[in-house]
Amino acid sequence: MKIEIVMPKMGESVQEGTILKWHKQVGDKVKKDEIIYEIATDKVDTEVPSPADGVISEVFFKENDVVPVGTVVAILETEGTDVRKAEENKTETETPVTKEKAGTEELEIVDIPMPKMGESVMEGTIIKFHKQVGEVVKKDEILFEISTDKVDTEVPSPVEGEIAEILFRENNTVAVGETVMKIKTKEKVAKVLKNKAETEVEPAEPIKTGISTDKENKIKADKKSTNRFYSPVVLNIAQKENVSFEELENIQGSGINGRVTKKDILAYLESRGKVKAESKTVSKAEMPEGETSADGRITYIPIDRLRRKIMNHMVQSRDTSVHVSQVMEADVTNIYDYLQANQEKLLREKNIKLTYMAFISYAVVRALKQFPLMNASIEEDRIAVKNYVNLGIAVAVEPNGLIVPNIKNAENLSVLGLANAIADLGKRARNKELLPDDVVDGTFSITNYGVFGALFGAPIINQPEVGILGVGAVTKKPVVEEVNGKDAIVIKPMLYLSLSHDHRLVDGMLGGRFLKAVKENLENFDVNMV
Repeated sequence: MKIEIVMPKMGESVQEGTILKWHKQVGDKVKKDEIIYEIATDKVDTEVPSPADGVISEVFFKENDVVPVGTVVAILETEGTDVRKAEENKTETETPVTKEKAGTEELEIVDIPMPKMGESVMEGTIIKFHKQVGEVVKKDEILFEISTDKVDTEVPSPVEGEIAEILFRENNTVAVGETVMKIKTKEKVAKVLKNKAETEVEPAEPIKTGISTDKENKIKADKKSTNRFYSPVVLNIAQKENVSFEELENIQGSGINGRVTKKDILAYLESRGKVKAESKTVSKAEMPEGETSADGRITYIPIDRLRRKIMNHMVQSRDTSVHVSQVMEADVTNIYDYLQANQEKLLREKNIKLTYMAFISYAVVRALKQFPLMNASIEEDRIAVKNYVNLGIAVAVEPNGLIVPNIKNAENLSVLGLANAIADLGKRARNKELLPDDVVDGTFSITNYGVFGALFGAPIINQPEVGILGVGAVTKKPVVEEVNGKDAIVIKPMLYLSLSHDHRLVDGMLGGRFLKAVKENLENFDVNMV
């Protein structure tokens, strides 16, 4: 039997891995669970074991090659004649393969299952099929869209071929692992990838660049003039976003041997885009497409699934919790001064986007540990006090959506760790890369309407939590304080904090003491702790 050893998927946001070291070469014998090779991703390094006893018959990539997730990197020969992908390396959406004959040509039938989108998710609803029986599909082309209770996502094709069978209809709810469709393919995966390895690895998720051939050729020519390695994913993003090769060379990489990762170039684009955005004039906000009335005076926009979920969740929260709000103002001079002195340096040298939200999150976590009833939920006839903090961070999603993923075990993170977690959740939320597990089991939430310039508001509690903190914009304003025993007016950066809490459990005294603790944690923050 030939077993295909693939680049494993080490997380939803990880699309490639770097081969650090081969422990086995062509012709070497290997035992089950013996290490074949080591890999590194943006997140972790790990070792890939053998799924069976056998002999390494083919190796398609070299050490330090960057390989897309799911790509076959080696072939393990055991007894038998069938070809299978290594069970230990399967991604959650990988599927079983059968064979059929078409004349003298052998075709593979690939089953496409309902993917598992998280530990707590056991089914998904098919929203839309992008391909029908008989249609040709390319590798990585979208086959269908699915929705779970928490997130929507698209399912790509693992191979090139023809849709042979569709087993469900749109709006059907399908259990995780059940086959949704079948694809007939002529693709000999190992052979194709062996040829690719001699040229250039393609990204697991191809990006349409929309650029001229001349510019693409220039980037490839520039690439040959440097000793620095750039993965195809990074080069495609650079092409799409008009990042010059000179800019690319100046981006500090956080990957192996200083390699620029996808995370690095996206962080660079975000910081560059912020500068450009500040110089632009205000434009009309994006609005979903709709139908216009006969007289042209009204546009009717369909309510999409995300908006309907938000509507239902808000109504449920209103009808469940007894909302009460309190507002306090915090002097954030210490944090303001620290950010002014270190924000750009941290982004440039450590690729950390440090903002007020990281400090606010840290202050909230400390206050929650001090007042544990704020970190609780009401379960019928009992109160469930959580001994951990899963901190929800509300993220606005264009054009008109909102989702609240949470930072798991936030009490274990430093300010810089929280900054990285907040940036990661925001990026994945906007790119539709969240898993259902990211948006469940939250214990307390923060919503930052200050990013839009609002000073304060009264947010709605994220069920089943009992409190949510609203964060306004930091503004410089005249403040009266005592200087040398006399009142004086000074200019300070000030921040409104508004707490909405469930009066069924949290009365005014507890809510006020908690909010005051957050305020004091911010005002007395020791920047040496960063």
